[in-house]
Amino acid sequence: MIDRRNVMKAAVAGAAAAAVPAVSPAAAAPAKAPVKATFRWFGTTGWRLDAAGQTLLVDPYLSRFTTGLFAGAFNAATQITVDAEAIATRVGRPETVLVTHTHWDHFADVPHIARTTGARVVGTLTAYHLALAAGVPSGQLSPVKGGELFDFGAYSVEIVASLHSRNAAYSMAFPGVRLATPPAPATIADLPEGDTLAYQVTVAGGPKVFFMGGSDFVERNLSGLEPDVAMVAMPSSGSTKDYVPRLLEALGRPKVVVPVHWDNFETPLRNPPPVAPADKPRLETMLAAIRSASPRSTVLLPAYDTPYTF
Repeated sequence: MIDRRNVMKAAVAGAAAAAVPAVSPAAAAPAKAPVKATFRWFGTTGWRLDAAGQTLLVDPYLSRFTTGLFAGAFNAATQITVDAEAIATRVGRPETVLVTHTHWDHFADVPHIARTTGARVVGTLTAYHLALAAGVPSGQLSPVKGGELFDFGAYSVEIVASLHSRNAAYSMAFPGVRLATPPAPATIADLPEGDTLAYQVTVAGGPKVFFMGGSDFVERNLSGLEPDVAMVAMPSSGSTKDYVPRLLEALGRPKVVVPVHWDNFETPLRNPPPVAPADKPRLETMLAAIRSASPRSTVLLPAYDTPYTF
């Protein structure tokens, strides 16, 4: 059984030789205890990471308003609404927010979080322009492309150029980018995909954790990452060939694999996380594919607001 508070010990404990006079044999210093980081799932691909007194958010979408998506009546003109209470009770005081892409279920709450906490937002140029349009000061925004490596003290972040999921028509909702600051976004259609990123977060003295926001990727861009933990998005269709086995091989078959983006994100955050009827077979297929492609990996199906320590 998986201990939710201590799923995996950090892969690297770190040791150093103690300084001693030259006439004495070198004595090995006591091994340092691995640094632990706590993770809480916010649904979809949203996470909160706490390590060494610092807080990082990834794709924090907590308002979870209804668009009709899971009821078969999707409305692209749905107004963006923000549940300030749901956000305030969960995000803490983050220093950094990582945005994988700018669809509403990943980005809609980010401008509010940035304005109310002062957090730095890292994302694509589209995320930069949309955040500016929503009133976030430019000094809090860090546009990236992939390849950057940022040091935030308790953790470092490697930005990885990635790809968005493809639907059964080999397309996606709201494609496009924003190369200039538009009017303030009002509806979900005002939030296009805007290119997609993935992130590898390395906790200082602790685990390496890979975060995806969409269920596609560039294999060459994952070479050498070899995370300890991988947050892997469930595919929305079979359009991407051999998605799970190619992904896990490219990542070096992580010790822990955490499927995400399988829940109905238009319902309140209450456990157990709901799965739409149409998504249940996809989730079961994904779980079976993970176990087949990486049988030594621990598969963790997360619950909302539950602390997992890696």
